[in-house]
Parts: sequence; C-alpha cells; structure tokens
Amino acid sequence: MKITFLGTGTSCGVPVIGCQCRVCQSTDQKDKRLRCSILVETEKTRILVDAGPDFRQQILPQPFRRIDAILVTHSHYDHIGGMDDIRPYCQFGEMNVYADAIARKGMLEMLPYCFAENRYPGVPQIGLHEISAGNAFTIGDIEVMPVRVMHGKLPILGFRFGRFAYITDMKSIEDDQMPLLEGVEVLCVNALRFEKPHHSHQLVDDAVAFARRVGARHTLITHVCHDVGLHDEANKRLPEGMELAFDGQILEL
Repeated sequence: MKITFLGTGTSCGVPVIGCQCRVCQSTDQKDKRLRCSILVETEKTRILVDAGPDFRQQILPQPFRRIDAILVTHSHYDHIGGMDDIRPYCQFGEMNVYADAIARKGMLEMLPYCFAENRYPGVPQIGLHEISAGNAFTIGDIEVMPVRVMHGKLPILGFRFGRFAYITDMKSIEDDQMPLLEGVEVLCVNALRFEKPHHSHQLVDDAVAFARRVGARHTLITHVCHDVGLHDEANKRLPEGMELAFDGQILEL
C-alpha cells in the first residue's frame, strides 16, 4: 500500500497570504503546505481522503486514472472545498463519497447543485454513502475502519487502513475509540504548533502523547501551520520515531 501526502497544512495553508514570517518566506519546499489530504493506493484500488480547495493542484501531478472512493473526515471547507474538481474523474463512473451523518448533511448544504433532482449538466456525479465509527467497510482490496475523534465539540472521522491510521483536526478522542487503533504501527496525526493552545486542534505535545498511547512505532504530524517553525528545525525538536509530514511525501507500507 502506498500513501501519498498531497497536503499537510492547516486551513490557511503555508505560506499564509500576506505573512512575512521566515516560514512563509522559506524557499524550502518542505515549508510549503497545501491543505490536508492523502491518497491511499494499491495496485487495484485508489482512495482519496478529503478533497480540499487545493485538490486540483494536488492531483494534477498524479497519474490520471480512476479514483475508487473519497473518504471525508468532516465537511469544513478546507477538507471538501475542492469536491467540484472531481468532475473529470466522473468519466469513470459515479464517484463514491463516504461521510458520517454530520459531514453528509454539511455536504448537502455546501454542494446542493450536486444533489438536486434536476442537476445542471456537467456537475460532479456523486454517490454519497453514510458511514459511522467502528463499522468497517471495504473499497476494492482496502478495508477501511472509521474512528471517531473530537474536533473541539464536533465529532469527525479518522480512518484506519490496516496498520496505518490517518487522523486530522483532532483535539481529543474518547476511550471507547482507542481499541479501534490497537496494532497501528504507522500513525499520521495532526498538530498545529508547539505552543499557544487551540480550542479545537492538538499541539505537538498532545500529538506525541497520543502517539505513545496508540503505541505507533512511526508517527507523522500533519495539519500544521506556519507557527510550527521551519520544517528541518521543528523535526529536531521531535522525539525519535516522529517527524513532520511534508507535501509530496510517499510511504510504502
């Protein structure tokens, strides 16, 4: 299974528009972060997790072939704002999109023209499927286990694919969800920055503690903002076995 990090930034991306900090002015490509998304692939199956407003830019360098499904963590704009750009992939057939009840409602409200009774010609053809935490399902040859985490007070989904788990926008997790992560060896989880607490996102120390609770041997941190510092300097502050993910990074599992 191959995991490609299409984006590892928070809702504003990095660089932030108008910001003159040294991270936003950095020429290191690892300091340039599009909105969060990953592509999960085997030889037979291709799954996209979230389609944010940078989706078009993210997917253009990838081979143009069928995407079997899109998994939605939640319906905030930075995670579904690029859904209209899936139109070219609908030539392979209706796009199956999987979301929990809350995110499904959000998509219906944000993209009403995609679900209208009389659809405008050319709109994305979406098959919207409701899923829930703890109820695994299979797409092609990939089993998906949704895991509920809390984005502040909003329940959202992370996803487990075998021994890899992807969680973004988490602030906390309830104890009853932890058994769903038993045996995860490679974890990707969010952390905004090192200092200055946020009401709905983890800091780096929170992500480190969570990774140790899961017992992952390798942890990548995503959904980071410019406040985390330069990529290479921030990595030196992380414990062994943990690193900042970066756009374009590929994992082979």
